[in-house]
Amino acid sequence: MSNSRVQVIPAKKPKVSSKSHLTTGKRRVAAYARVSTDSDEQLNSYHSQVDYYTNYINSRSDWIFAGLFTDEGITAVNTRHRDGFNRMIAEACAGKIDLIITKSVSRFARNTVDSLTNIRKLKEHGTEVYFEKENIWTFDPSVEILLTVLSSLSQEESRSISENVTWGKRKAMQDGHFGLPWSVFLGYEKGEDGLPKIVPEEAEIVRFIFSQYMNGGTYYSIAKELTARGIKTPRGNDVWQIPTIRNILTNETYRGSKRLQKTFCTNYLTKKKKVNEGELPMYYIEESHEPIIPPDEFDAVQAEIERRKAMGTAMRSLSPFSSKVVCGDCGAFFGKKTWSSTSEKYRKEVWRCNARYKKKGERTCRTSHITEEELEHKFIEAFNELMQNRNSIIDDCKAAQKLLCDTTEIDKQIADAESERSLVEGIAMQAINDNKRHAVNQTEWLQHNEKYLKRYDELNDLIERLEKEKSDRITRSQVIKRFIKRISKESIISCFDRDLWAAVIENVTVGVDGKLTFRFKNGAEVVK
Repeated sequence: MSNSRVQVIPAKKPKVSSKSHLTTGKRRVAAYARVSTDSDEQLNSYHSQVDYYTNYINSRSDWIFAGLFTDEGITAVNTRHRDGFNRMIAEACAGKIDLIITKSVSRFARNTVDSLTNIRKLKEHGTEVYFEKENIWTFDPSVEILLTVLSSLSQEESRSISENVTWGKRKAMQDGHFGLPWSVFLGYEKGEDGLPKIVPEEAEIVRFIFSQYMNGGTYYSIAKELTARGIKTPRGNDVWQIPTIRNILTNETYRGSKRLQKTFCTNYLTKKKKVNEGELPMYYIEESHEPIIPPDEFDAVQAEIERRKAMGTAMRSLSPFSSKVVCGDCGAFFGKKTWSSTSEKYRKEVWRCNARYKKKGERTCRTSHITEEELEHKFIEAFNELMQNRNSIIDDCKAAQKLLCDTTEIDKQIADAESERSLVEGIAMQAINDNKRHAVNQTEWLQHNEKYLKRYDELNDLIERLEKEKSDRITRSQVIKRFIKRISKESIISCFDRDLWAAVIENVTVGVDGKLTFRFKNGAEVVK
């Protein structure tokens, strides 16, 4: 072994490094430029970068211009939505770029993982990156530790900026200030005072959506109708979707109020948002701006949404009678059926119990069918009979509404339950701490702890029930308020009114004897 010799085989291929531009071959060089915001100052910086890199690369005789890749008005916490950046990486990996020049590490990426992953990927495909500000060439073997540190600092800077922005937004919420996604928010634009200002043409679309829903329309049928009419969505699309209709119907902005911090960002790197389910405080501003939908009408729609949810079945018809007509024999809803649909002469639409032939070939309930004309005619009769005592009914409704609005006792029960829950939680935590510090009988401790947990769960359930009862009372109060408002405008009617029907009727029960029991939203019943 002592006589063995080591022969050196000289390298034939030049080492690729920051000096590569001195070799005889010309390098294909691209540049990457990005600014974080859409402000005029930043856009000037953006255009300056574009001009600088274009001239810089073209001025070098040993370089060939391989393109300028840009992202404008985009933050760089991650590279997922940076189209220019991602296109540049793809072209480099396809062997079209030898060198990428960019201003600094922070312009490339503020996410340490993204930065190092992309630099390593580029290196594997023979593409070097040059960071001008830091004077770093990524083919330098000693550079990765430095890049890790610099990328981490950039990421920490992003975290700090994110926290400052979040703090600023939450402070603005506490002070009652808010904004909207103006360019895609139907019905409002930003006013001179910074508050929502109604756009009349768009507001009519919003009112149409609310009106259709209260007249028996569904999310699907309303979306279909708007699409058929050629009305553009808030984002300018031709086809309306169910979530868009649902979001409009449940957005309190349209009643002139605003709930803030309904969602929050869980991770400043991914920008992933989560619905706020109590993790952070929310802020509710009453009468913050001019409403498109009167508050009582908006609240009535929310009550109708909850009513339909409670039914456990989706409404599929535009008819005002959908999910309003009930079988007096089996309790199922009536649905629209078409007889002799293949013959126009004998074609007839009727309403009958959806469960009548639940078992194939076997009739399971005894109620008969009814036509829409009969329903409309009987409703006119029932409503006119009710209106004979209109003043007395209004007085009774006002008294009932006042009683429903008084939640003093429920509020006291909730406060007492919350106070006891806090006490139980404190005792339980103290017991846990004592168990950590001192030797105690574990059997006895577990028994006591089980009692604390059981009581804590009982109080949680109690608070949930009380809050539900309070919510139901307030909703019922709003329904009666709308009922009062509507019948105050009416006297005797001679023709069917869909809006009136939706405002005053809770449901109609069809009896086995063919009689109809109209139950009004104030609780009154009229049999016809």
